[in-house]
Amino acid sequence: MVKRRRLETPSSDDLTRIEEQFRRETLGRPSLGPGMAPIAQVAAESASLATAGDAEARAARLRDQADAERLRQAEGQGLLILELPVDRIDEGAMIRDRMVMSEDEMQELRLSIAANGLRLPIEVFELGGASGQGPRYGLLSGYRRLHAVRALRDLTRDAKYDRIRALVRPRTQADTAFVAMVEENEVREELSHFERGRIAVIAANQGAFANVEDAVNRLFATGSKAKRSKVRSFALIFEELGDMLRFPEALTEKRGLRLSAALRDGAEAQLRKALSGGAPDGAEEEWQLLEPVLTQLEGAPRSPPRGGRPRSKQPVQQGWIDDLTIRTASGITIRRARDGNAHVLRLEGRALDSELMDSLMVEIQALLER
Repeated sequence: MVKRRRLETPSSDDLTRIEEQFRRETLGRPSLGPGMAPIAQVAAESASLATAGDAEARAARLRDQADAERLRQAEGQGLLILELPVDRIDEGAMIRDRMVMSEDEMQELRLSIAANGLRLPIEVFELGGASGQGPRYGLLSGYRRLHAVRALRDLTRDAKYDRIRALVRPRTQADTAFVAMVEENEVREELSHFERGRIAVIAANQGAFANVEDAVNRLFATGSKAKRSKVRSFALIFEELGDMLRFPEALTEKRGLRLSAALRDGAEAQLRKALSGGAPDGAEEEWQLLEPVLTQLEGAPRSPPRGGRPRSKQPVQQGWIDDLTIRTASGITIRRARDGNAHVLRLEGRALDSELMDSLMVEIQALLER
């Protein structure tokens, strides 16, 4: 059986000693008032410190929330500038309106960036389907700047060219993106007549606009009526002869208008035949192939307009029009072309509809999987 220990009442000397020891341990602690026990004083001070800490924490959380809200607003408005890896930017996410880049101008741009850095950020938009390495971005504007920075990275192997400053624009509809790209190039370096017509056709074909007419009106809304008319003329040249012209960006306004007028008069087959008969080394040689046909057409007598019902059209040529073009009995024209490393088949004709295109896609798939 455990022996119980008898408790003894402390003497007055023991109480005095305990009180003195407690006072020594709490020396320097301010008193909160007469008659307040030391333990109550400690508890009050702890509560005071906790209250002050909670207030500071709440203020910090509010600041963080305000900063996060401002960041979200900047991102939503396309005002957020990031340092992005150049390899995460896809310059081919949109068909570019710029066809050629002058090497002298590119060299000047590279030297400027090497000496002074990139003064103006490029513009991108986030693409879907991000991988484990992070999101990918499509290039909206800054094609030349991106290529210049990549060239400096390849030349110098300097890590500072691994990334580029970019404005991350909100994800936009295709028509708005095309308009922004054209506006950026029109302001900084005016597009050629052919480049304007080409991008209008491409934007319409990609479904960004209802048709070429709508594309021209939207892309060049700030231009004069005469300017939009010229763009439509060069759009026709791209549609009918773009796959055969080697130096289309060198076409002057006067020559392009002559060419489009001939195309409107039905001279497509003659002009394509003339182009297939030579391999020009420059813009002038290419024009020499076309000019005899244009001169002959322009010198031919025109029938005076007559009233009554319009004359019926002449039968449309069928079969192979040239080495790259076939016209079917149903009036569908099939053209073969190249766009960089891609092979392109362009189909035109009133007989085309969604059902027929779906059937064609299935047939092409079956042919390529054999």
